[in-house]
Amino acid sequence: MQINKIRGKELDQLFNAVLSLQDKEECYRFFDDLCTINEIQSLSQRLEVARMLQDGKTYHKIETETGASTATISRVKRCLNYGNDAYQMVLDRVDEGK
Repeated sequence: MQINKIRGKELDQLFNAVLSLQDKEECYRFFDDLCTINEIQSLSQRLEVARMLQDGKTYHKIETETGASTATISRVKRCLNYGNDAYQMVLDRVDEGK
């Protein structure tokens, strides 16, 4: 688990801040202040890439629809296959909320 390498009070503070957000509007406001537009788009793009990989889409289809590089797609796929199962956990929860 790579996150163990960067654990600390600053990261705990960030995660506690995210966990304190009460709704989508607060998320929009917080992330707008915290991140650049490109950073927010990159994060959301990775989640969409994960969803599309889970749905069995090809790299070409994902690249075309999301604009993600093959390097990004490969990294997300590696996390899906060998990571902490967090993408799957979040995608399952988001799907349940629909």
